[in-house]
Amino acid sequence: MIRTNPLVTIFGGSGFLGRHVARELARRGWRIRIATRRPDLAFHTQTSGRVGQINAVQVNLRYPESILPALQHADAAINLVAILREHGAQSFDTVNHLGARAVAEAVKAAGIESFVHVSALGADAASPSRYAQSKAAGEAAVRENLPGAVILRPSVIFGPEDQFFNRFAAMARLMPALPLIGGGKTKLQPVYVGDVAEAVALALDGKAAAGAPYELGGPEVASLREIIRFVLRVTERKRLLVPLPFGLAALLGGATELVMKASFGLFPELFALTRDEVALLRCDNIVSDQARLAQRTLESLGITPESFQSQVPAYIIRYRKTGSFTDQQLV
Repeated sequence: MIRTNPLVTIFGGSGFLGRHVARELARRGWRIRIATRRPDLAFHTQTSGRVGQINAVQVNLRYPESILPALQHADAAINLVAILREHGAQSFDTVNHLGARAVAEAVKAAGIESFVHVSALGADAASPSRYAQSKAAGEAAVRENLPGAVILRPSVIFGPEDQFFNRFAAMARLMPALPLIGGGKTKLQPVYVGDVAEAVALALDGKAAAGAPYELGGPEVASLREIIRFVLRVTERKRLLVPLPFGLAALLGGATELVMKASFGLFPELFALTRDEVALLRCDNIVSDQARLAQRTLESLGITPESFQSQVPAYIIRYRKTGSFTDQQLV
């Protein structure tokens, strides 16, 4: 039974989603332990709660012996750790699969019954993307060890610090043309980071059922082309959109990977592209009809999802030539 002022350990709690989850749980009275590789870089999370409510500890999922101490006296646990691009020893299998397994095994050993694992929409062992395959393997490892765990699959997450809308806006500021991988036909359903954080909190409150994963998407389904056009309209940039077939994009991704390795990390992240990112765009990233019928969505949790069209302009307006110093409306 969860006691008054319960304690939750958030693995990956210092990242983009993690800081919003910590803020939401702090507001609900949880004491929070941020488990991260670099506790010295997690001090910013402490401002989300009262003095002493949020603390950070050092954990590296590649070293399972570091995980169990972070769960001591915890009433619940959340796993947010994941990578979208591989770097050195940080591979998809090591982090997204084996990391999730290590956390689930430690949570089971600690006797913690309340566990939320955040996966990704599109997680599929048969996916052409190794990222999506590793996320599916991570889900399977969690279910194997903790059948009562709640699994959440968000689509592309957006918010002020995101690496999605901000990236396109930054590219539009620097490049005369933007590539449309696969012709820009891939459908996405961006979901607001605050809505995902609320879903995590509700899951810890016992409002979400275990079993099949929840699929979290926003109210709008848009193609990649439509999203980039939206960014250009808001930032008042006129750029040429160049369709790039998947085959050619994969070749470009392979070449970029070689350059990234040869540059020893000096290649700008803004222009980085990998073959796996291209493969990921071969499949739509939207909430399935099955999830809707099974009532495993944001709406079924009582959350009315925020629209990217209403939220995003407020933080990408800074990419306009005059920034926020304009008399025109945001959209």
